[in-house]
Amino acid sequence: MIVVDSNVVAYLYLPGDYPEDAEALLEHDCDWAAPLLWRSEFRNILAGYMRRKTITYESARNLPLEAESLVTGGEHDVDSRLILELARDTDCSAHDCEFVALAITPDVKLVTMDAKLRKAFPKHAVALSFR
Repeated sequence: MIVVDSNVVAYLYLPGDYPEDAEALLEHDCDWAAPLLWRSEFRNILAGYMRRKTITYESARNLPLEAESLVTGGEHDVDSRLILELARDTDCSAHDCEFVALAITPDVKLVTMDAKLRKAFPKHAVALSFR
C-alpha cells in the first residue's frame, strides 16, 4: 500500500507533466490509499482545469467516478489529533498533513510532488518519479 495525494490521482486523468509517472506508479503498486479529503481536492483540481479551459465540463463530469473506483477500499478517516500535531510542528497545512498522517500510521510512503511536504516529512513523503 502507498498513500497518494490528490494530484497524483489527477495525473492519471488530466493533461500535464506526470501522467506516465502516475501510470508507472499504478503498475508498480496498485494499492492506493488516501484520506477522504482527496475527493474534494480532486474535484477542486477538476474545477481549476475547467476554469482554465484545459478540459470541458463534459470531459470532467465522469472523472470523479473513475478516480473514486481506483481508490475504492483505500479511503480512510485520519486521526485529527495527529493531523494537528503534524501541522503544529511544520509549516504544512492541515489538509496536507492528512495525507502524511495516513502514511505514518501504517508506516508507508506518501507519494507527492509537493516539495514542501517532502522537505517537512522526508521519512514518509517521496516524489513521484519513474523517469
